[in-house]
Amino acid sequence: MLRKAPAPKCTCRPVSNALHRAKTDQRGPAMRDLKIPEQRHPEKAHRPDNAQPKKPSWIRVKAPVGKGYQETARIMRENKLVTVCEEAGCPNAGECWSQGHATMMIMGDICTRGCSFCNIATGKPQALDLFEPGRVADAVAKLGLNHVVITSVDRDDLEDGGAEHFAMTIRAIRKRAPDTTIEILTPDFLKCDPSVLETVVAAKPDVFNHNLETVPGLYPSVRPGARYFHSLRLLQRVKELDPTMFTKSGIMVGLGEDRQSVLQVMDDMRAADVDFLTIGQYLQPTPKHHAVDRFVHPDEFAAYEKAAYGKGFLMVSATPLTRSSYHAGDDFTRLRAARLKKLGMA
Repeated sequence: MLRKAPAPKCTCRPVSNALHRAKTDQRGPAMRDLKIPEQRHPEKAHRPDNAQPKKPSWIRVKAPVGKGYQETARIMRENKLVTVCEEAGCPNAGECWSQGHATMMIMGDICTRGCSFCNIATGKPQALDLFEPGRVADAVAKLGLNHVVITSVDRDDLEDGGAEHFAMTIRAIRKRAPDTTIEILTPDFLKCDPSVLETVVAAKPDVFNHNLETVPGLYPSVRPGARYFHSLRLLQRVKELDPTMFTKSGIMVGLGEDRQSVLQVMDDMRAADVDFLTIGQYLQPTPKHHAVDRFVHPDEFAAYEKAAYGKGFLMVSATPLTRSSYHAGDDFTRLRAARLKKLGMA
């Protein structure tokens, strides 16, 4: 009688239960659990850890609480919407959501880029949801927003980079909430035909924002999938296509830049006729992300603000907690007033 041979001893490395289920589920393609760091940022999983220094007193924020926060969260979930506030771990989410403000992130929650500063998941995104623009517009109406900020992940997998999806979203908001002013924060459309920008501008957002993120010398380590002068040219072309449209851009500090390089970025933005500049402190999402070089003191931010106004920006927000959409509604009111004053119409 033949004896059954013993099963060979497994020599593979153990994996988490969640990852094991994802890989062995025969009902469909493997599903990622974006709560697991290795699956959220596979491109960063094998990087050495960067120490996370203790935050100074001026960078601390309150935890999210209150009915306003809960109501905003409820509307986002009911409309099956993604927010950059959550995905990017914004420190101001508690304050903004308590006031009914949230920056909606369209085209999914997985980005085709792997910037070293960013906490948004990286990988292959799913197909676009054609019903998303309508759900965004419905949420804007329910929240009663005077001003809304719409951003997105990078979609290098799409021929137009998502330009038409942005335009559809803008048009849907105009129809559902005609009194709401609209600010968009777009990708760079680096791999697209230059004409796709015309699609977005033709939809007439009130503010066109595209962040340069950092000084050009740090692009290879901070924003390797992007090109500084392409992003700068994108902002310039918006003004060429529609000189009346407000343009906006921002950078983070504390990544290793020096003062002179920040001042040069200001000059570059003004040469591209950018109206509104934001400067905020970089905060490291996890030990696998780009290290914090230093925490910039509030006095330095005040000096940057003064210098920027001296260079001709209509509006400047430069504080440790400044983010692209932080206080965006109030800032838009001030931005519009500044233009009228400059034109002598105030």
